[in-house]
Amino acid sequence: MRGCAAAIADVALVLAFVIIGRASHHASGGFAGLVSTAWPFLAGLAVGELAARSWRRPAAIAPTGVVVWLSTVAVGMTLRVIAGQGTAVVFIGVALGFLGLFLLGWRVAARVLFPQ
Repeated sequence: MRGCAAAIADVALVLAFVIIGRASHHASGGFAGLVSTAWPFLAGLAVGELAARSWRRPAAIAPTGVVVWLSTVAVGMTLRVIAGQGTAVVFIGVALGFLGLFLLGWRVAARVLFPQ
């Protein structure tokens, strides 16, 4: 169950990234716009979860957290390019920073609060 909870947390944090980003740019489009922005990053997250076998050590910072984080950004940005969406250098930096803080941050907090 821990692996499932960790995956849900990761999905929620990627969605938070998308929602905050769209709100800060006053993006319209409602739910369809949200889905359009979120799917590349959620696909990247899924690739990272599988590549890291995150269910084995879901709260591990390395390699799980790092693989999930970098895959979310790299695959997400690649899919955005393929889909004709923007990938400005500043946006890549923001995505790396935000998703790094959130996807690694909850793992750091888990380690501090629940040491093994």
